Amino acid sequence: MFTILFTICMIWFIGKFFIFGLKASWGILKLLCTVVFFPVILIGMVVGGLLYIAFPLLIIGGILALVVSRS
Repeated sequence: MFTILFTICMIWFIGKFFIFGLKASWGILKLLCTVVFFPVILIGMVVGGLLYIAFPLLIIGGILALVVSRS
């Protein structure tokens, strides 16, 4: 009886840590995309001569940041 209860508790415990790991990695990925990847892509577009694409993306990103920060 103890073995079955122990197995169920271990599966629950490992499942909780798995969900926690997924949430943490998603948060880190969002931070990396916001702080590193998006500005690097925009700078690369400007250097490559794609200003007509980079500026609308920058404006849309700014509007979304304002809307999300207000709610």
